[in-house]
Amino acid sequence: MTEDSSTHTASEESTSETDRTPPAVAVVDAQTPGNVGTIARAMKNFGFEELLLVDPPTLDPDGEAYGFAGHAREDVLPNATELTFDELVESYHTIGCTAVTNEDDRSHIRFPYSTPADLAERLPAVEGPTALVFGREQVGLTNEELARIDEICAIPASAQYPVLNLGQAATVTLYELRTLTLSPEETQLPDLERTRAPEETVDRLYDQWGALLAEINHPVEKRDKTMRMLRRVFGRADLTTREANTLLGLLRRATERPAED
Repeated sequence: MTEDSSTHTASEESTSETDRTPPAVAVVDAQTPGNVGTIARAMKNFGFEELLLVDPPTLDPDGEAYGFAGHAREDVLPNATELTFDELVESYHTIGCTAVTNEDDRSHIRFPYSTPADLAERLPAVEGPTALVFGREQVGLTNEELARIDEICAIPASAQYPVLNLGQAATVTLYELRTLTLSPEETQLPDLERTRAPEETVDRLYDQWGALLAEINHPVEKRDKTMRMLRRVFGRADLTTREANTLLGLLRRATERPAED
C-alpha cells in the first residue's frame, strides 16, 4: 500500500512538472494595433500561446495587428482573451514589466525587481497561472497598477536610455524566457554537440606545426613558447576530426612548399 502510494505521488509530480502551463502574456491598454500584433508574433516565435488583452484597440482582421502578427494571426491573436485589469490580477500571479525601477528599498512599488534572465531560472520551479504584464507605449504601467502586481521585471539597458518600445520589451523578455516553452530540440538551430578529435590526431597536428616551424627557420629559442601558445589555442577550440585533418593537410603543404622551391 505504501509503495503504491509513493509511486503514484512520484508519477503525479512528474506529470505536473511536464505539464506546467507557460506564463500568459498580458498587454494593458495598448494604443496601437500594430504593437499587439508584434507581441503576438514574438509569442509565436518563442512558444507562448495565451494572450490576454486589457482595454485593447480594435483588432481588425484586415488591419495592422494581423499584418504585424505573421503566423500568429492564425492562432495566438484570434484566440486572445479580453479581460479587465481587476480580473487579471485576481486570476494570475502577475509580473509587471517596466523600464523604470526604484534605486533602493525605500519604495516597494518598483522595487525589488528581477531581470528576465532571473525569471528564466526561477519560474520553471513554480506551478500556478502566471502572467507577464506589459503596459502602454508611452507610459507603461502606472504606479497604481504596479502597486497591485505581485512582482516586477526590468530589462537591463543603458542608464542614459533604458526605455524600450512595447514590442521590443515584450520580444526581449519572451526570448529570455523561451526555455519555459521550447526545448533545444524544438528550435530551428542545429545540434551543437561536437566530438573532439582523437588525441593522436591532435598530436600529429602539433608535430606538423613543429615541422613547419623548423622548415621556416623559426628561431629555436622561441619554438617551445610558440608551441605552447598553439596548444592553448587549439585546446580551447575543441577541434573535430575533420577540422584537425584539414589543418594537417594545409600544414603539410605549407611545410613541403619551401623544399619544392
